[in-house]
Amino acid sequence: MNLTITQLKKKSLEALKGKWGIGVLLTFLVFLITTFVPMIVEIFASGGFRTWANQTETPVIADLLNIFFSFLFIPLSAAGYWFYLTIARWNDPKISEVFAVYKDWELSLKVIGTAILVGIFTMLWMLLLIIPGLIKGISYSQSFFLLRDNPEYSALEAITESKKRMKGYKWKFFLMNLSFIGWVFIAIFTLGIGFLWLSPYIATTNANFYNEFIFPQGNEEKESAELEL
Repeated sequence: MNLTITQLKKKSLEALKGKWGIGVLLTFLVFLITTFVPMIVEIFASGGFRTWANQTETPVIADLLNIFFSFLFIPLSAAGYWFYLTIARWNDPKISEVFAVYKDWELSLKVIGTAILVGIFTMLWMLLLIIPGLIKGISYSQSFFLLRDNPEYSALEAITESKKRMKGYKWKFFLMNLSFIGWVFIAIFTLGIGFLWLSPYIATTNANFYNEFIFPQGNEEKESAELEL
């Protein structure tokens, strides 16, 4: 059954029932870590809070540390996607599993490599025109989900497979994410607090998109979970 965007979103809301709390908590924790850890390190690298607050230029060491953290947090973001994939498959996720991604250093490096390649490929296409770059970015959007279900893939294989499986679905993916624009404005008006709920909603909907159109075998996990109930 080819689900509509409305049906995908409704399915995501159903999957999130009873799991909003853990989704909000994960969003809050990731925000704190990715925002304040680099800031604290930058303050120390700058020579203290007073120096950091009054500086007009960021020290080179602070810039290098910011780049380091940008790469360091990529596996955390990917594991966050996988967290909501677990929810979309009607299983019970654990926040500890998100941070456990760093225990598998090979997978973490592969995820970082995938992100770098996606960034390079998308940027090269955007050098031609912005629209082709956006289209290619959408084509590569399923790479991290595919790595979760196929950990044997190399970074390039995951990207290539994503591009192949997104044929015929790019426009639907674009419209699906665009449909959240109204909620984004509402979240902004709540001084960003609304994103604690909006982020799990968007992430679960993207996970359901992957389950339905890119890796429909994922629905077998849902059926298995329902049988256990």
